Amino acid sequence: MSSDLSAIVLAGGMSSRMGQDKALIPIQGVPLLQLICQMAESCADTVYVVTPWEERYQHLLTPKSKFIREVTVGESLPHGPLVGFAQGLAQVQTEWVLLLACDLPKLEVKVLQAWAAELKYVEEDAIAALVCHSKGWEPLCGFYRHRCLPSLMEYINEGGRSFQGWLKQHHVFVLSLPDSEMLFNCNTPQDLGLLQ
Repeated sequence: MSSDLSAIVLAGGMSSRMGQDKALIPIQGVPLLQLICQMAESCADTVYVVTPWEERYQHLLTPKSKFIREVTVGESLPHGPLVGFAQGLAQVQTEWVLLLACDLPKLEVKVLQAWAAELKYVEEDAIAALVCHSKGWEPLCGFYRHRCLPSLMEYINEGGRSFQGWLKQHHVFVLSLPDSEMLFNCNTPQDLGLLQ
């Protein structure tokens, strides 16, 4: 485990396609958010959960986890993962941050740990280490350098809300993915049915 690595778990989505809060859905008896935090802890000393709903998730937090309250900026609804990530990153001090969405039920600890071990080989000018697939980068399961924050804030302040749009402007180290199933997103009741 590296003291140069912390983790951010995003739990600010509305779960509108699921029809219930994804973070609270039990996967093999463990609420999804808690499961993701436990996996993040296998790589990082501290895990930060970024959410506007601390009270809702208070009972799920593990001893190594802390909340960062996601603040809505001039809008009544949460404003997407990019802004949530920026708010979390501003609170973190480590050189690297593992960013995870809270809806990845097939994450594998051994793959996350292998990726974390690769960080020492990432080129100096790369702002992130991510998996690349046909639609672009997989931004919500990968590693970011803390020093990307100024460029991220500049992009957001100019109105940008897309991880892909921001990442296109930078050098990103490519992580290899042994099994694409690991990045399965649980967004709908149909997705959930595939897990049962």
